[in-house]
Amino acid sequence: MSIVVVALFYGGNEAILQIMRKRSAKWIEQKEFAETMRTAQVVDVREKNVFDAGHIMGARNFPYSMIKTSLASLRKDKPVYLYDQKKLLSIRVANRLRKEGYHDIYILKGGYEDWNGKIKKK
Repeated sequence: MSIVVVALFYGGNEAILQIMRKRSAKWIEQKEFAETMRTAQVVDVREKNVFDAGHIMGARNFPYSMIKTSLASLRKDKPVYLYDQKKLLSIRVANRLRKEGYHDIYILKGGYEDWNGKIKKK
């Protein structure tokens, strides 16, 4: 509890998000993400219409608003690579996954906004 109070005092929401991220997931750089994504479950947590407009090739869409119903289709024995436009939703989803017993969780540093790999658009 005291960590949260200190975080609010010094950095507000950004500090809280960083605490949540450090507890739940690791950052993964674009290069490593691209090289290892075939061995992981790549999950785009943006809403469907945004996902359809463009997403990382091979990603599955589990919108943040529907994450409760999507969890059952993720395996706990494989790494989970999360991304959204930047990082906010990914951090929240990572925290939820950790609480549900997932351990190998990574968030794409820079998110989709900074991605320069292959993409797919509908």
